[in-house]
Amino acid sequence: MKQFLSINDVENLENLIQDALEYKKNPLKDEDLAKGKTLGLIFMNSSLRTRMSTQKAAENLGFKVMTFNAGQDFWAWETEDGAVMNGTTVEHIKDATTVIGQYCDVVAIRCFADLKNKKSDTEEKILTLFQKYLNKPLISMEAATRHPLQSLADTITIKEQWKETTKPKVVLTWGPHIKPIPHAVANSFAEWMNAQDVEFVITHPEGLDLDPAFVGDAQVTHNQEEALKDADFVYIKNWSSFNDYGKVAEGYDDWMLTEEKMKITNNGRPMHCLPVRRNVEVSDEVLDSEQSLIFEQSYNRLFAAQAVLKNIL
Repeated sequence: MKQFLSINDVENLENLIQDALEYKKNPLKDEDLAKGKTLGLIFMNSSLRTRMSTQKAAENLGFKVMTFNAGQDFWAWETEDGAVMNGTTVEHIKDATTVIGQYCDVVAIRCFADLKNKKSDTEEKILTLFQKYLNKPLISMEAATRHPLQSLADTITIKEQWKETTKPKVVLTWGPHIKPIPHAVANSFAEWMNAQDVEFVITHPEGLDLDPAFVGDAQVTHNQEEALKDADFVYIKNWSSFNDYGKVAEGYDDWMLTEEKMKITNNGRPMHCLPVRRNVEVSDEVLDSEQSLIFEQSYNRLFAAQAVLKNIL
């Protein structure tokens, strides 16, 4: 594995999942694998699970870890070629990235969509510039269009929980929110589920379609109850409008995932990437139920990251 920016970088998904599950049984079995190597973690956005899980995963393999918050620990970056830097930016991203690559053996970056410039977001401007100038293996800890570490953990969680011989029904359902939310988690989950042997359904209000490039062959319906019927796994996640880019959808509070709605599933297991707006996206009763997988997902973030780092090495 040369990099980890999407599922397209994974040569053998089953092997990657098995690596993660083996680390879950014995996290320190390769504790000297990265001895003498440095992992740089760069955060351009807030993080809890991603920051903690990736750092701990690296330490389990013997990495030294350097963690930075862009905009606080670094100079303000210029991203435009040929810019006359007589304003607020202090260092060009190509200079900063080249230097980071000199000090680190592997680099991971978190850079959200700003939901203002659709072209810049869909083209993954920051991630692309890091790829161009870094000259070291690069891992995405969430970017404008994808969150592959989260999706790998979600895939591992479903794999662990599903013991039947038939393929499960997995539903990605939109949930309400109070502010614009990027598409990365929903896009990425769709991309990874389309690569699995599952019955995959996406449900959302009309006008809130995801980018067709990520929807793929998924069944899409605007009837949430129809989608939830007989579901084995229910992933609740908000996303803002893709066509009317970044717009918050209002008037859909009835899309909140509730205990009553879960009754029409096949004893379905609710999932969410966290953080979650309780009693806005999904009710307390669903999140705190015995069926809930939210903490299994967060725990598996650690072993997903460790498996990726091992394969990068």
